[in-house]
Amino acid sequence: MMNNLFSIFDPSSFLLIQINWISLFVIFLIIPLSMWLIPTRNSILIKNLILTLHNEFKNLLSQKMLPNMTIIPISIFFTILLNNSLGLFPFIFTASSHLTFSLTLALPLWLSFMIFGWISSTNHMLAHLVPQGTPVALMSFMVCIELVSNIIRPITLSVRLAANMIAGHLLMTLLGNMAHLPPLLLLLIIIITQCALLTLECAVAFIQSYVFAILSTLYSNETF
Repeated sequence: MMNNLFSIFDPSSFLLIQINWISLFVIFLIIPLSMWLIPTRNSILIKNLILTLHNEFKNLLSQKMLPNMTIIPISIFFTILLNNSLGLFPFIFTASSHLTFSLTLALPLWLSFMIFGWISSTNHMLAHLVPQGTPVALMSFMVCIELVSNIIRPITLSVRLAANMIAGHLLMTLLGNMAHLPPLLLLLIIIITQCALLTLECAVAFIQSYVFAILSTLYSNETF
């Protein structure tokens, strides 16, 4: 019997070791797609998706950045998407619903952008703290606001991903716990609702991966 609803997202297992994090390494099973002599439908689909994402991120990146830098947001996208999708299967731990996972991705990205920006483009980073057209009387306040908004970016990135993933899973768990109580008609309604939620969670898994990668790319542009 669980102590609270959020204990279902506890990464520890009945063996008293945290083996559920092993799902993070499933991505290595699909990396060597180029080793196949005849491309499969899955490999063709993934390659087309990579090309689409490459064109999308290339338009967002600064002209000063190398075109091959799109590999970073594309890798982030597929890493998050895989973990989000795996969490929809029974008995598989959703790593992306934990801040341990999301903050580990967001914080190093933000730190690398900030360190690179302040070292290579100090004047640009200072000018970015005061938006164009700001009245002189409000400049000091705008600097504080911009600093705070810049500092909390890794927190907002990680919390957005974890909160969106945990919300749908928690709602499906609540409906599943009610399944043994109602009559047959209400049980049918619960099953239909859970199927609709599962479809919505599939969309959320893709959208949150895309949003995380897009925001990371936009944040990198501000350092050039």
